[in-house]
Amino acid sequence: MSGDLKRRDFLSAGALGAGLLVLRSGMLKAAPSDKLNLAGIGIGGRGWGDINGCASENVVALCDVNKKNLARAAKKWPQAKTYEDWRKCLEQKDIDAVVCATTDHTHAFVNVWAMNRGKHVYCEKPLANSVEEANLVRQTYLKNKGKLATQMGTQIHATANYRRMVEMVRGGAIGTPQSVRVWCSRMPKGGSYLPKAGDPPDWLNWDLWIGPAPMHDYNPGYVGGCLKWNRFWDFGSGQIGDMGSHMMDMAYWALDLALPTTCKAEGSPISTDTVPTWLTAEWEHPKNDWRPAVKVSWHDGGKKPGLPSKVFYRDGMFKGTLFKGDKGYLIADYGYRILMPTSGDMTHYKAPKSAADLIPPSPGHHQEWLIGCKTGKPPLCNFDYAGAMIENNLLALVAYRVGKKLEWDSANLKAKGCPEADKFIRKQYRKGWVLNG
Repeated sequence: MSGDLKRRDFLSAGALGAGLLVLRSGMLKAAPSDKLNLAGIGIGGRGWGDINGCASENVVALCDVNKKNLARAAKKWPQAKTYEDWRKCLEQKDIDAVVCATTDHTHAFVNVWAMNRGKHVYCEKPLANSVEEANLVRQTYLKNKGKLATQMGTQIHATANYRRMVEMVRGGAIGTPQSVRVWCSRMPKGGSYLPKAGDPPDWLNWDLWIGPAPMHDYNPGYVGGCLKWNRFWDFGSGQIGDMGSHMMDMAYWALDLALPTTCKAEGSPISTDTVPTWLTAEWEHPKNDWRPAVKVSWHDGGKKPGLPSKVFYRDGMFKGTLFKGDKGYLIADYGYRILMPTSGDMTHYKAPKSAADLIPPSPGHHQEWLIGCKTGKPPLCNFDYAGAMIENNLLALVAYRVGKKLEWDSANLKAKGCPEADKFIRKQYRKGWVLNG
């Protein structure tokens, strides 16, 4: 990789940070062999995979609104205390760290409450369900930076292909970066909030499932995975929140992006109940110390970006990321990358010569977080990096709903000259639910 390219400190993933963290007991946890006391909050579906990904530690608390999920987990960890309400779970004094995989609309609440109580947090994507929530999660982490380890559950970030892609873009394989186009062809359903369908089953605490959202009558169509609930405004943020967390991660890491200065978006006809069935968006990101300002675009619901004829496009490519530079293109997905130079040769690119020039392999996405909890080494998808990305993504839904290009002031959570955006930047919560608790 070109030696004159500067990278963020988190790219230096090979050496463990020297800082040690003080945990709940007041004891220094320096040895990776020391075990953490973990709480699993949301332990069905992805949550089951996440808590098992951290099963090398002491699981001391289990929490889920679904009694069936609790019963399954309690068989594996009979010593753990069980809860239906995550707020009560966080009162357990011996918890060091939290693994959160609840429904999307409660992620930010669990994240902020846990960090406010000095807990390390691993949270499934997306970190939040509104721009304000994403911003608060990030700011709460920054207040605790150096004391808490955090990680968003974008597991593909840990793969070798992502690392090679980042090295090529940062190392100048496409020349000076100019833009990136990101897409996912998944098309969410539209429609309206679902009608009442009987009483909730006795194994499901429906009031806690709804949590901070406005109350809705029970319908099994809401329950059973992110593709069930995330099409509704009160519970999710559609494909830009779901797949956008994975695909935009490629652009964010490779181009060292932070917060955008502008955002515009358009999509299917606006519904008061459900997210757009298709969405396109474009952000402008300021220059940094190694590249100029760049434009980033997103396309979902079958609205693929127009690709130059010179770009090799794989038939049936469901999702992808196309980087454009002044000397070529790089198209990438989870498992492959294709470099297409336009300059006639590759003499401008100095390929890595040894392992020392490469981003070191990940020990595993969950392990990376656990190591961070014990040593102070910041995980790559910490809530500073991931919080900015989720704020970026959810800003597109604000621009879509107001139908205007937004000039974004993240420090004040304001779209300049667009007061009508305020009601979409923030959410109103049910009585008794506090975001920053």
